[in-house]
Parts: sequence; C-alpha cells; structure tokens
Amino acid sequence: MQLDGRSRYLLKEVMTNPNISSKELEKKYQLSRRQIGYSIEKINGWLKSRNLPEIDRTNKGYFLVDKGLKSKFRLDEEWECGNVNELSKIERVNIILLMLLCCDELLSLIHFTSELKVSKNTALDDLKRVKNIVSEYGLEFRYSRKFGYLIEGKELNIRKLLVSTIDKVIKMDEGKERIKRMACITDEEIAEFQKKIERVEKRLNLKFTDEKVILMPYILLLILKRIKQGNQIDSFYIHYEEISDTKEYLATEEILHDFKDVPEEERLFITLYLLTTNVYWSEGLTQEIIPDLVQALDEMLVLFEKNTCIFLKDREQLIQKLLLHMKPAYYRIKYRLTEANNMHEVVNKDFKELHHLVKKSIQPLVHLIGCDIPENEIIYFTMLIGGWMIRQGENIGKRMKAVVVCPKGVSVSRYMFSTLRNLFPEFIFLDSLSIREFQQYPMDYDIVFSPVFVETKKKFFYVNSFLGHDEKKRLRKQVMHELYGYVPNELNIEDMMEIIQKYCVIKDKKNLSKQLMEYIRQDHSYFDYGWNNRNPNLYELITPSTITFRHSVHSWEEAIRLASQPLLKSKHITHQYVESMIQRCHSDPYIVIGPNTAIPHAAPEEGVNELSMSMLRLRKGVSFATDYTIQLIIIIAALDKDQHLRALMQLMKLVRNDRDREQIIHAQSVQEIQAIMEKYAVDE
Repeated sequence: MQLDGRSRYLLKEVMTNPNISSKELEKKYQLSRRQIGYSIEKINGWLKSRNLPEIDRTNKGYFLVDKGLKSKFRLDEEWECGNVNELSKIERVNIILLMLLCCDELLSLIHFTSELKVSKNTALDDLKRVKNIVSEYGLEFRYSRKFGYLIEGKELNIRKLLVSTIDKVIKMDEGKERIKRMACITDEEIAEFQKKIERVEKRLNLKFTDEKVILMPYILLLILKRIKQGNQIDSFYIHYEEISDTKEYLATEEILHDFKDVPEEERLFITLYLLTTNVYWSEGLTQEIIPDLVQALDEMLVLFEKNTCIFLKDREQLIQKLLLHMKPAYYRIKYRLTEANNMHEVVNKDFKELHHLVKKSIQPLVHLIGCDIPENEIIYFTMLIGGWMIRQGENIGKRMKAVVVCPKGVSVSRYMFSTLRNLFPEFIFLDSLSIREFQQYPMDYDIVFSPVFVETKKKFFYVNSFLGHDEKKRLRKQVMHELYGYVPNELNIEDMMEIIQKYCVIKDKKNLSKQLMEYIRQDHSYFDYGWNNRNPNLYELITPSTITFRHSVHSWEEAIRLASQPLLKSKHITHQYVESMIQRCHSDPYIVIGPNTAIPHAAPEEGVNELSMSMLRLRKGVSFATDYTIQLIIIIAALDKDQHLRALMQLMKLVRNDRDREQIIHAQSVQEIQAIMEKYAVDE
C-alpha cells in the first residue's frame, strides 16, 4: 500500500508540526474536514501496514503523534518511495462507479484499465466488487457487446448510488478534477452553482456544512445531466403536500430558474435533496417545521435519562442541537435516503453501551416518523448525546453496568428491572434478559441480578423477584458493601420535601423535587424506594366496574375471556389481545405470581388501547398447567414498560399477604375488595 500525494504531504505536516489542528490544516491546504479525515484514515492504514503507531486525534481536533514514530523511519526516504498516484482497491471501485454513472461513451474493460492504470485481472477483480455494491442498491450491473458495461434499474436507486459515489470520490486526492473530467463539468458551471447555493442559504436563513457546500454543485449538475439524457425519476412515494409547502421547494425553483422543462417529480426530488442536506446553523428552527418534532426529541431525552439515571444539563440547547440534525434526518429516514457511513467502528470502540441505551430511547421518534430509524442515523444521535455528556463530565464507560436475568415472564422481568434501576441509580442497567438471551448477550456488563442462579464470571447477586421495603434496604447494603466496601447515605426526596414544606412555602413542588434529585444524583449516592407518582395505584385500575364474581369456570381459557369482558366492553383492549393472552399462557407458566393468583397479559402492540386492569374472582379454582389452582385472575393491559408497575408492585405485596388474599377470595362485595386494595396505595 502506498500513500497518495495529499496523504503524503498531510503526514509530513503532522509529523513536523504535531501541534497543528484540523482547522488549521483545512485552511492551509484548502481541504474539507471530511477530506482531512479521509486522508488521516488512509495514513493510519499505511502506518498499521508497517507495524507503526497510528495517529490519534483529540475531541478538539488536535493530533496525538507517538513520540517514537519519527525515530522508526526516515521521513524523507519514505516520502520519496512508491507511486504517488497509486489507488487503493476501494478508490478504484468508486472511480469505476463514477465512470458508469457519469460517462456518455460506451465503456469496456480497456477504459477501466486505462483510467486506473492497472492490469486486466486487477480491473476484473474490481468489477466483482462493483457488482456487489450495485446490487446493494437494488440495481443490476451487466455487460453487453452493444452497450458495454452499464448499471440498470430504478432511477431513484441510481440517484442514491450517484450521491454516495460522488461523496466518496470528491474526498480523494484530486477527486474534484476527476469528477469534472469524467462528467464533462466546467469550472464555470461549478462556480455558477456555488452562487446559487449561497443565494439558497440566504433565502432559507441557514448554512450548509462545508462538506455539503463543496458536494452540492456536483450532485445537482449531475442530476440535471441525467434528466437531460432522459433518465428521469418515476413518480414515487414523496408526499407532495409535505414537500411542496417548504422553503426548500422555493429554493429549488430558484436553482432551476435557468433550466426549462424539468418535471414536477424531479423538482420534488431536488427539494428532498435540499431537505436532507446537513446544516450546521439555521435561523428559526421551530415547531412549525415538522409538527411535534420538538416534543418527540424531548420525550426521547426523558427516556434516555430514565434509562441511564443521568440528568442532561442545558436540555434546551441540546434539543436545538438535535433539532438541527433531525430536520434533514427526518426526511432522509422517511423517504429512505439514508447514506451508509463508516462510523460503526467508532461507536463499537468508544460508545457501544451508550449507543445501546440511545437505541432503547428512540421510540418517540419512531412513532413520529412512522418507520424504523436506520442504524446509521441512530449513530449520529449517539455521537451528539455522547459529546454532550462528555461536555458535562459524564462518562458511561466508567459506570457499573448491570443486567437483570429473569425467566419469569415479561411483566415480572419489567418489574424487577424497574425496581433495581430505582434502587441503584449509580449503575447503568442495560437490559432485562431471559436465560437464553443472557447466554448470547453481546454487551459488556459488570453485574448480574437474577432470581435464579446463572453461570457467569461477573459479579452475581441473587435477588427475589418481588422486593419489599426492608429487602430493598438489605440488598442495597449488600451490593454496595461488596462492590465498594461501604454503604452510601440513603436520601429520599419525598422525606426532604416534607421537611422543607414544614418551614417554607413551596411555589413549584415538581421542579423543586426535580432540582433536588439532580443535585443529589451528582455523586450517585441517592436512591429512591418509591415510584413515579403519576403512575396509577392498584385500586385506581381495578375498580368495581372491572371486578367480576363467578363460582367456577370450565377451563383456563374461559377464565381469561370472562375476566377480559369489562375491558372489552370499555374498548380498553381488543379481542386480539384476549387471544394473545390465551396463546401466551400455553407456553408461559410464570404468569402465576403467588398462591391462587395469576396475571395473564400480552404485548402492548397486540391490542391494548388504554392502560387498564380487571379481576375475576372464582369461588372454585380453575386448574392451570396441572400444578396450580387459580381463584384470582388479574388481567394486565399495559401500554408501555412502566405505567403499570406501581399497581403491579402493590398487587405483588397484596398476594404475598395471606390474610388479605384470602379476604379477597371470600369477599362478599366488590367494595370489600376495593377497600383491601386501597390499603396498598401508601407510598413505598
């Protein structure tokens, strides 16, 4: 492997002047940030091939050069050797793609060997890789004597490949010149389009990123060239009303002012290209741009804070930063225009656990956009949130990471996970897993909590599925003592609020409580035995109207259908949910949570319209799984993982109280049952 000219002089610059920053290199050599990054990546590959230490970069863009690097080879000799213009395999492949997408002439093997200065065998090997890439875009790469080598398929997919290829080639040494030569683009045309883009920036009150400003003239000129050649895009799934009503559509009209007879579909496509182009500054990013986007971002951050027990500072600034990224990302995701990137290795190396937790928090955006978010887009969110956390001094990598292994069904697992996450806010709880999931779990973790013994080399703590107040205290003391040798002071926000209220008038109880929690959690010594007060109590969900009395039933299936009737009548659940509960019960004996008691349930997406619970009380129990006789069947219909947990916790405590459970089984009225449940509504 040899270095191209640009990589060679950048390496020499960094070696002789290691204090130079990326910004200074960009200015000195008139390169973009991505071109610098591309060359540094190539330099590191070259160093690695010689078993030499690679060059690192700090978050602020400075270079870290190993002190012994200079002494390990003579720079002048290294730079004088090798073919300056030698291309790597992936560079050759991208140039072939560029030729296929831009050149007007019939292309044969000799064209590729001549352009790349390689043998026929090398070119043929490169063409195999070209075929693989083309197929990834849903296109066909073939050869015919009449037409030579060509790419065929839907024009939309060809455009996606075109944008991706130009983005890669332009970062290469002399990449711009190569594109202009192959596509027959003049410097005057580039300059004219740069002026158009500057006018677009003024009209939209934004600034595109430097890389996009460099890239856009080439992309737009080549799109217009393909339109002129008759390669026009078919009508596709763009929502005309959503796109045509944007400022970007007006900007497209300005760009196309001198181009006549451009079809409406093409105008919409170019508008979409502008909408999906990254910006680094924009004036007036408001809720009107994409309705509910700000709310969805805020909900995502709330979930992230809950999943990590980390409070993000300066949230409004972070939301604005995310909004700047999310506007173009929204259209990329919705219209499936997301480009591939090479950031997976960076995430796996530095942000693996953070990325996992961001993915668990992304659901509000999924609901807003209406489709899954590609991995590449989630990576950007991970990098943005990771950078923000570093800024405020948080480092997930240094936090203890825990998993919960529970074989006892979905609701019990979620209950355990939520209980332990509240109990140990200083830990990062990654996942609640079944035993089979745990055996194949790919993430790094430090601690395992489980109600069954599992084989692990990490720190293991046996814990009951349902923890009372005293059990929580004992478990916390045990864990903290084993891990750290001491037990931190236990502080409870609600106790503090009561003390403050005795001597002060509190104007905003909610925000005061939140600020106190943020302050206490700075050293991660706080934990809370309680539950979110917004979550309903057991008696608020199981009401007289949702309690059914029967002497007996013929089967377990009949019991579930009968217990579900009040919720079906109120339309809180659908018939599909009832059938799903029955199906799950055949394979999940863990719905039995205590003597004479079971909690049938299914997934929210299987037919839950509203959070709800109901109860069937049988005088004569019904057999289940040959081992149990059940007299209390409590239907749980949960919309998410958390809202029902307060009620579930109270139910668990009630079931373990033999006297109260028996009183419910022998109760004469629904009011009597209601009164028993109300006793469990006190704060934990």
